[in-house]
Amino acid sequence: MFIGAIGCEPLQLARVSLENSTSLDVYRRNGGYEALRKALTMSPDDVIAEVKKSALRGRGGAGFPTGMKWGFVPKDSPKPKYVVCNADESEPGSFKDRYLMERDPHMLIEGMLIAAHALGSKTCYIYTRGEYRYLIEIMDRAIAEAREAGLVGGKILGTDFACEVHTHTGAGAYICGEETALLNSLEGLRGHPRMKPPFPAVAGLYSCPTVVNNVETLTAVPDIIKMGGEAYQKLGTEKSGGTKLWSVSGHVNRPGVYELPMGYDDMEKFIMEDCQGMTNSRKLKAVIPGGSSVYIMPASDILGKDVRMDYEGLVAAGSMVGSGGFIVMDETVDIFESTKNLTDFYKHESCGWCTPCREGTDWLVKVFKRIAKGEGQPEDAQLLLDLCDNIEGKSFCPLGDAAAWPIQSAIKKFPEDFKRHLAPMLETRESIAAD
Repeated sequence: MFIGAIGCEPLQLARVSLENSTSLDVYRRNGGYEALRKALTMSPDDVIAEVKKSALRGRGGAGFPTGMKWGFVPKDSPKPKYVVCNADESEPGSFKDRYLMERDPHMLIEGMLIAAHALGSKTCYIYTRGEYRYLIEIMDRAIAEAREAGLVGGKILGTDFACEVHTHTGAGAYICGEETALLNSLEGLRGHPRMKPPFPAVAGLYSCPTVVNNVETLTAVPDIIKMGGEAYQKLGTEKSGGTKLWSVSGHVNRPGVYELPMGYDDMEKFIMEDCQGMTNSRKLKAVIPGGSSVYIMPASDILGKDVRMDYEGLVAAGSMVGSGGFIVMDETVDIFESTKNLTDFYKHESCGWCTPCREGTDWLVKVFKRIAKGEGQPEDAQLLLDLCDNIEGKSFCPLGDAAAWPIQSAIKKFPEDFKRHLAPMLETRESIAAD
């Protein structure tokens, strides 16, 4: 598996390949916690201003400007404030957060402490999905090292800044990747999304002001403070600053975690050169660029096109950055089957809170199964689209949209793969009619 940067100097992947990269000594020898030291000489407002200048956008999927999100936290609230790391990483195709925690845990701790200083928080939580239990052990060791060195707890780096960092394990529910469901789970409640507003910045964990960012977002913060927001922004584009991690899997010769500058302007080159092309010299058929919940892109939308790999570029190309789970599929893949598989996943992971998602995903699975058994009706492709229309934009949280979008784009972009499964029933009807 390839781990490294393409088209830029590595920032978040700078230390991951070093021997004993999880240790505090290695982290500090390679510039670790210097950004925290610098941040503690700055006012909280100045730290937030640098993050705003950086044009860092949330790397968990929504792409909301991080500095703006931090700025929503009320400064005059008498309640405690919390920084929560969403390390749930539930999206199929995404594994870069796992790798950051596995290989460079102190970078996450440093990013959270800087955020806590900026927001006036004295407590941070790292919420990790249940399947990543081993990462909690890595993070706990790193937190203990940092506490012993005076980097977590009281009088951090000899200042008046005090902050504790805790870990928490979820139970492996996809819905807890949604920030308000995560907060409910962290409080010991069932992982159901909350009604918004109020937003977590005002009433989050324990009804207190809370910022929830994912691992990749928080681990970008030390470099922003170290190099300055403007310098970080210039590594990317005007609206999407810095670098972005992509979890590349599927039918490429060199899968792995890639760090690219935001605005990397040639997806075809990325697949065919940087990822060393397709396995077994087969043809590219499709790419899901941002994890399973974004629109699928056929090869015709990629090859010979200048597809820019940032938020605006991928929307213009017909998809989204999402979580950066870059799934590559060759000509042997049946898009009907791959979409059926994703639909099974979303039905299984629906929390059941709202009717459109609970009932809609169940009906989607039933229709897919009927088609797969050879009992599909010619109008079933339209039926799937109608069901998606009854879910999209009508569910309590984005899981409903995440279930609908892959189906909508798959039927639109690969109608032949769906028609092939519906053809046997159509031929049977025509044969009966002829008799």
